Amino acid sequence: MGELETAQFSALVVVGLLVFFYGGTFLISTRIGKKEENADGYMTAGNNIGFGISAASMTATWIWASSMYASATSGYTYGISGPIHYGLWGALMILFIYPFGKRIRAVAPKAHTLAEVMYARHGRSSQLMLAGSNIVGSLISLMSNFIAGGVLISMLSPFTFTQGVFAVAAGVLLYTLWSGFRASVLTDFVQVVAMLGAVAVIVPFIFLAADFPAAFETGAGNLTAEQGNFFSSTAFMEQGAPYIAAVLAYAIGNQTIAQRLFAVKASLIKPTFLTATVGYGAMVIGVGMLGVLALYLGYEPVGGDVNNIIPGMAAEYLPPVLLALFFIMIVGALSSTADSDLAALSSIMMADVYGQNVAGKEKANPRTMLLVGRITMVVATAAAVAFASLQLNILDLLVFVGALWGALVFPVLASFYWDKVTGKAFTTSVVAALAVFLPVRFGWIPVDGLFGIVVDVLSVVGIGVVLGLMVFGFFGAKAAKIVGVAAVVVSAPFAVGSLHEYATLCGSLVAYSVSTIVCWAMSARHREGFDFALIAQRTGDFDDGDSAAAAGADAAAPAAPAADGDPEPAGTGTK
Repeated sequence: MGELETAQFSALVVVGLLVFFYGGTFLISTRIGKKEENADGYMTAGNNIGFGISAASMTATWIWASSMYASATSGYTYGISGPIHYGLWGALMILFIYPFGKRIRAVAPKAHTLAEVMYARHGRSSQLMLAGSNIVGSLISLMSNFIAGGVLISMLSPFTFTQGVFAVAAGVLLYTLWSGFRASVLTDFVQVVAMLGAVAVIVPFIFLAADFPAAFETGAGNLTAEQGNFFSSTAFMEQGAPYIAAVLAYAIGNQTIAQRLFAVKASLIKPTFLTATVGYGAMVIGVGMLGVLALYLGYEPVGGDVNNIIPGMAAEYLPPVLLALFFIMIVGALSSTADSDLAALSSIMMADVYGQNVAGKEKANPRTMLLVGRITMVVATAAAVAFASLQLNILDLLVFVGALWGALVFPVLASFYWDKVTGKAFTTSVVAALAVFLPVRFGWIPVDGLFGIVVDVLSVVGIGVVLGLMVFGFFGAKAAKIVGVAAVVVSAPFAVGSLHEYATLCGSLVAYSVSTIVCWAMSARHREGFDFALIAQRTGDFDDGDSAAAAGADAAAPAAPAADGDPEPAGTGTK
């Protein structure tokens, strides 16, 4: 690793790069700041963002430093198919968002969070359940990005990992605190342009510097049979399949995605997500190939930590100028997602906690909401910095959070399409799914014998649910049922008896299947239907000017659901 030592930047250079990047983003955020800040603008930027900004923001949010690091880890672990499994399925999940997104915006055009919509649809319990899962998920995401920044700075400078984490956390907080979501989406545009340009230059340069394609011929002996097989079953079962399930859950349950869905012009949802699909896939697969190259070269990551593959490869093969460009690329990637997490957390605390559960929508003070949002950002940053010291495996964190959100996917989507879903069905199905997911995922109960068969059967049902939901968004319920049933019939002979050996995959699949079965069973017998028009009446702006009109509409409209999750009596919420 002698070459790595000579490639390190001095402390002055790293400080200069950080000041250049974060100082520039802060200046951008100050140009859009307002003396009289608007609480709704702080959360969703007026629900009217154009195509260029929204597409860039969606791409930048989905492409984070952890995505790059995890894609490289997948390539290093599973061979050439690893980055394909990581990047391709992640890209397709962005594509699957837009048909559901169009429905969500149609029934809740002025909402700020999905949890806020669940309050209007079911009541407090489902709202807090979805909000709580997003708080956990965004904190883990924030921590992962701070870990990525700490690793980068510690490897390329005299600064320690902890100092790197603090520097990145302070920089992101500096510009996001100023204007909230508006700062996030506007700086995302600049960041994604820089990232795309950097990847287009850096990845080919490293390949050439490492003597590609000769390295793939001479280094083939460093690969196992599975790593050398593009159609590796190990890569699919341990990386591809779990990620398909996990990323679908990310797409539906993640507030950072929902926030952009509520912010973009409704007419631009489709082109926004189509563009983000292509941008994400190209960048993440390209960077992930550095992990494959490292595998062929027999490269050993610093300290044996796979999170060090990308910065280590960059430091070894890039000249100082391109290494500086690489540094900016990774900092931009992690910052674009970290600021999204802060904006998501602040909107949850502003709209869901204070706006609806503490003050109440009609009495919520927009200035207090802004204060709550900014305090949330500070507290969340401090908590993520503390957790980052654990230096957990980023790939494991991503898959775990995605599987955790799998318990919410069917209940959330069904709540937007099926008028029979009740608050009790939503809450019970999610709790039941988590009760099964946790012991399966962490092996708390031996999966041998009868319990293993039960897990396999539930996992097979989960396969049908995942594929059915993907088809449903584009082709409707009939096609979804056909595909779902066909997937169960085709996969059952191969899966039952062996699928329980893959704990990560099974944990995710049983979360889908149990939540779907319970939610359907409890909702199908419910006689009264919900009037989806009520959601638009119960959600909307909090700020003065719009809140008065909203209050008048609310006075004429039926009351919001009761806290126990079922609509209030006297016919409210029914057709």
